[in-house]
Amino acid sequence: MDASFDAQRDADAGPDAAPDPTPGPAANAPAFEILAPQSQRLPLVLASPHSGNIYSAAFLASSRLDARALRKSEDCFVDEIFAFAPGFGVPLIRALFPRAYLDVNREAYELDPEMFADPLPAYVNTRSPRVAAGLGTIARVVANGEDIYKGKLRFAEALDRVGRCYTPYHTALRDLVDATRDAFGHALLVDCHSMPSAGAAANGRGAGQGGGRSGGRGASQPDIVLGDCYGNACAAAVIDAAEDFLRGLGYAVSRNNPYAGGYTTRHYGRPRQGIHALQIEIARDLYMDETALSRLPYLDVLARHMTELVDTLGLLPPDGLGPR
Repeated sequence: MDASFDAQRDADAGPDAAPDPTPGPAANAPAFEILAPQSQRLPLVLASPHSGNIYSAAFLASSRLDARALRKSEDCFVDEIFAFAPGFGVPLIRALFPRAYLDVNREAYELDPEMFADPLPAYVNTRSPRVAAGLGTIARVVANGEDIYKGKLRFAEALDRVGRCYTPYHTALRDLVDATRDAFGHALLVDCHSMPSAGAAANGRGAGQGGGRSGGRGASQPDIVLGDCYGNACAAAVIDAAEDFLRGLGYAVSRNNPYAGGYTTRHYGRPRQGIHALQIEIARDLYMDETALSRLPYLDVLARHMTELVDTLGLLPPDGLGPR
């Protein structure tokens, strides 16, 4: 949908570094991209809502942080890890705007009133835990807790971002999920994320590993967290199969701790209606240098494992996906 996205990636300074966040396209540019297969082979939809790295000049000008600091909120390379999807017969939707600009894994209007110069309408959710943490639909802080904006915003800015980015993204995602359920009788939405690796060495844990990370299952922090909203967003067979497969590869896997699933998992996961949603969080130090924002060699291994995971989930028998 947006050729400038790939052009920006290719123009990066080196083959292993994350694309630099140069000022993005005009305000009317597409907010997302769908990587669609020629024909869908499996009843899955993949989503990467936080890997966008196109920063508009206006957003950069409004921020008190430089572009490098803003990127701490990105799920760098997650769209690349799952880029196999269309060739494997599975659609992938990825946001092009950054998470620091707008977070589509929130309600449309989870906003901190202290960020705005004018009063917020009554329908705005100002009391959610995400807002309290500074990480609402329009975040107040980046991942390390630094404030993003130089001054207060107008509510008209929130309306504009939701209208241009949030609503089109979720309309497209809903269409993909519904079309998949109509075609296969059920659908599984996998919402793909990465998580910071607290206390990890800057050069990562995954480099050179043949499967899983250094430390394996006994490590204090999991490699991968699977979230199904404590059993509410997908059939037990889905998360059971995902955990068994990943543990079999040597990954340390946690369920719903510390991430049980965000808005996407809660909103789309309707097992009784044949729609299952599973959130996957991957520790960044498995596949990237979190300081330099550069790829590690293990990224290719991880991508292959995610391909095999998707195939495993896509081949689950439908009669085993009933409600718990």
